[in-house]
Amino acid sequence: MTYNAGITGMGISMPENILTNFDLEKMVETSDEWIRTRTGIRERRIAGPETASSDLATDAAVKALKMAGVSAEEIDLIIVATVTPDMMFPSTAAIVQNNIGAVNAAAFDLEAACTGFIYALTVAKQFIKSGSYRNVLVIGCDLLSKITDFTDRNTCILFGDGAGAAVISRTDEEGIIEEYIKSDGAGGKYLYLPSSGSRIPPSIESIQKKLNYIYMDGPEVFKFAVKAMPEAIIGLLDKSGHKIDDIDYLVPHQANIRIIESAARRLGISMDKVGITIDKYGNMSSASIPVTLFEEYERKKIKKGDKIVLVGFGAGLTYGAALINWLI
Repeated sequence: MTYNAGITGMGISMPENILTNFDLEKMVETSDEWIRTRTGIRERRIAGPETASSDLATDAAVKALKMAGVSAEEIDLIIVATVTPDMMFPSTAAIVQNNIGAVNAAAFDLEAACTGFIYALTVAKQFIKSGSYRNVLVIGCDLLSKITDFTDRNTCILFGDGAGAAVISRTDEEGIIEEYIKSDGAGGKYLYLPSSGSRIPPSIESIQKKLNYIYMDGPEVFKFAVKAMPEAIIGLLDKSGHKIDDIDYLVPHQANIRIIESAARRLGISMDKVGITIDKYGNMSSASIPVTLFEEYERKKIKKGDKIVLVGFGAGLTYGAALINWLI
């Protein structure tokens, strides 16, 4: 026997500190006009030195549990999608488990960069669909400011910090309809963190060479993204038997407004039906999609019964999409 799975509650957590484009003008050679016209970003949230990923993830989780009406003890599994864990081990998910008192849950991290929330949603659905679990807590959380070189104007203008959590539960009505996840490992060289593991362990030399910061080949990532997002959506709809006209709302990863507009244009989707938060938050990696989904729900852009497509791309290179029926 198989079961339906759906989102039953959500929560988000953002740092209070705002870094505007005008602030960045004082740090690197750039301008508000240059950033806005090329990325769509006006400001982003930056976590303080004392804040770790688990702090925002925990806050978002508590809010999601409250909205879902589920206690921490009822959570069977916690999946944290992140590229900025508190540490290599234990997992950030295990830290969140302890913080919220989810004593009956298994916990692990999942790393698919900016596509992480969609990957984690896909995994959560399988556990519920099979009957193994009843409630799974999925969190997309990244503090990219911690691994960004704020003297590199090519990257520091793009990234922000945040967390978005969703409770995925066994439901009477189908909530998560279909998923489509892919990767292209040949493109891994275009976006990565050089000194972060066993290939180039952290050392005085690696820090002096700034290998502990994000490396990104912007033009190559852009070229990949404008192809990957439409491909993921088309693949998802083909797999689910749906058409573009069936979609009520699109929630894309918030990397660049031009990428989002290009995907919407190629698919014939009006920008009125596309969730946008990049102007306020920048690129928050795995947090971008859940934060945008929640904010569009709060703004009443999304209502019960709507069919929503989530779509993203990220380091790996990874990409994917999910079709959900909004149950809240």
